[in-house]
Amino acid sequence: MKKILKIGIPKGSLEEATVSLFRAAGFEISRLSRSYKPSCDDEELDVLLIRPQEMAKYVTDGVVDCGLTGFDWICESGLKVKEICELNYSKTSFLPAKWVLAVPEDSKIKNASELKGKRISTELVGVLKKWLSKNGIGAKVDFSWGATETKAGTLADAIFELTETGASLRNNRLRIIAEVLVSTTRFIASSAAYGDKWKRQKMEDVAMLLLGALQASGLVGLKMNVAAGLTGKVEKLLTKYSNPTESRLAKGGLAMEVVVREKTAREIIPLLKKAGATDIIEYPLTKVIR
Repeated sequence: MKKILKIGIPKGSLEEATVSLFRAAGFEISRLSRSYKPSCDDEELDVLLIRPQEMAKYVTDGVVDCGLTGFDWICESGLKVKEICELNYSKTSFLPAKWVLAVPEDSKIKNASELKGKRISTELVGVLKKWLSKNGIGAKVDFSWGATETKAGTLADAIFELTETGASLRNNRLRIIAEVLVSTTRFIASSAAYGDKWKRQKMEDVAMLLLGALQASGLVGLKMNVAAGLTGKVEKLLTKYSNPTESRLAKGGLAMEVVVREKTAREIIPLLKKAGATDIIEYPLTKVIR
């Protein structure tokens, strides 16, 4: 009987970034319009689209063995799950997302303590209530069904919202008064699935490849040939950025290879050329396993 790992992919804002990450890791996930049952070219993976808000529940209940969701929704669920790894990416960037308290730019409220007796709108009710209680702030918290940013100054005195760059808040003329929670994507599993030897190994293999794809982001490889009399000069330049791999060329000299940041490559390539390197090749990386 074929062994299968049931895995949940977050549906919604994180969906596209997650599918792209899996593709970079070597897994092609195909989706049909409005379908919650994508297909994957790895026959050992059974993929299901699940809202990130519900992922911890379905993992805990055994509907899926594992899944990807935000740390914020794990906290909101209050459920205990096994964390396979942290995947530092979000819907538009590789920056962690932040849950912040924000008020209209013209609000007289300057800090979170001034929210006592005020009304706050948010989707992450449980986390906010716990934070307010911990800080002795007695505010009214309303669940928001969406468009939370539009409610500040009209339906609520403040909002508790997720942001990556703060651009959307600024566009809505909102001002951050407190940062409450930093959230990154987590690969989680149920205790039962983690206790299964085959499933655990499969999850760890998938995690390794996903992390490798994230590690490769923004990195490139550089290859070059260096004549015998110039190797010391080029090597000295390369070791400022990385530890080069070297091999002898058939007709003398060395072939050198390094992995560097993409921005570093544009700075160092002209310097390498001036130092005597030839046949310089820059190539993209899809995975870097450390």
